[in-house]
Amino acid sequence: MMKQMGNMGNMMKQAQKLQSKMLKLQEELSEKTVEASSGGGMIKVVANGKQQIISIQIEKEVVDPEDIEMLQDLVLSAVNDALTRSQEMVSGEMSKLTGGLSIPGLM
Repeated sequence: MMKQMGNMGNMMKQAQKLQSKMLKLQEELSEKTVEASSGGGMIKVVANGKQQIISIQIEKEVVDPEDIEMLQDLVLSAVNDALTRSQEMVSGEMSKLTGGLSIPGLM
């Protein structure tokens, strides 16, 4: 019975240590960014590790008042790509932290 209590205490310490590392990683990821583009680089979007878009750059040559739909499609494509890259970055960093274990509910 005492051995089981010791194992449980050890597991709790490891869980607290992992939680602390995760909080630190979340802070670090909020500072890391990824960039995506569309339209041959005419639209550039930057997202951070919190899956927030932090900037969108649109070259004036791609702005055609007669074809707003194309511009919308290009922006949408670049934003979605940036968010996907951000999620992949977070997953990669979390995988390093958890040793490749997939833990449901983490980020």
